[in-house]
Amino acid sequence: MPHTDRPRSPGSQDARTPLRERFAVNWARLHAEDRIPGIDLARGMAVVGMFAAHLLWITPLVWSDPGTWTGIVQGRSSILFATLAGVSLGVMAGGARRPSPAELPALRARLVYRSLLLWLLGVVLLGLGIPVYIILPAYAILFLLALPFLPLRPRQVLIVAGGIGLLAPFLQAWVDALPWWETGSGRMAAWLLGWHYPFPVWIAFVLAGLGLARTDIRRLRTQLAMLGAGIALAVLGYGLDAVSGTRDVPDDGAFWDVLWTAEPHSSGLLEVIGSGGFAIAAISVCLLACRTPLIWITLPLRATGSMPLTAYVTQLLLWAVLASIGLGTTGDLGAFRDTAPFWPLTIATITGCTVWALLIGRGPLERAMTHLPARRSTSSGRSIPRDDAHRP
Repeated sequence: MPHTDRPRSPGSQDARTPLRERFAVNWARLHAEDRIPGIDLARGMAVVGMFAAHLLWITPLVWSDPGTWTGIVQGRSSILFATLAGVSLGVMAGGARRPSPAELPALRARLVYRSLLLWLLGVVLLGLGIPVYIILPAYAILFLLALPFLPLRPRQVLIVAGGIGLLAPFLQAWVDALPWWETGSGRMAAWLLGWHYPFPVWIAFVLAGLGLARTDIRRLRTQLAMLGAGIALAVLGYGLDAVSGTRDVPDDGAFWDVLWTAEPHSSGLLEVIGSGGFAIAAISVCLLACRTPLIWITLPLRATGSMPLTAYVTQLLLWAVLASIGLGTTGDLGAFRDTAPFWPLTIATITGCTVWALLIGRGPLERAMTHLPARRSTSSGRSIPRDDAHRP
């Protein structure tokens, strides 16, 4: 039989595929019409921000002192990640088109499956003994908590996100003060739940991202509205923190001190407002930037953002290997930071992700997250699309 050339999809590429063809296919995948490059860029920035928060010596942020501005990554990078996770969830669930009742069971099954894999992967990473708070167990729980909100309208989701953001910090301040957390079972629960990113508060960021995805973030009008709303919230939260004269919250701080603060990772009310607004504004800036020629300059960051799970896990694995070889332990954060690992690991990660994205395609962990279950048809005859661009 005569040989017939058939177009290859990114998922069907192998070592026999010509290099030029692989590059062309993957270049097209990164710039496909149904992809949102600004989300990839935002996720790439969040990845680098989390690297910086882990690997750099950072002084507390003082907005009037440019020498402390590296402190912007503290807390805000992870909140940006959580908000982007909600955006990815919304895009995967249909974007501006809400899933039909017939589509929801298959969609929820896929998300439960991915949540389980994320939680298991997070527990494995915790076992490395690296002295950072692994976010993956918390992510897994947040995705599960978001499932009931998938069929809601954008306004409904955003209202719920705002309500939780305003009320949950009160509950969180009370729960964190319980002496149970100092017991062995309390420490184990915090470890398994990723309580440094407490889901009662952090679900507000995920739902905010989900609501934004439902408004169709591809539209210029939506992106400009996000920018205005994000800046307003950031000014409100950080402004109230500044005029209140709040400082670092002590471990035994009073209820009001724990609640009324924008300190990173405090889950205080002002952090939720200020850093939540910062995340929304950052996403909108990335979306707007990718409407300009900056879309080409930012390709390495976008490639990294197209496989954030792979980039995040790879950085932690490299950390464990390098620390074990050079220091004999993975648990000495100060000693590892003193080796100045940020730029080598960051450049290596961005370079590796860019080469992988252009020559191979989707990140290996992103591919594993969607290997099962396979595409399912709904009773209406339609199938849930397997979004190649923005998976949680």
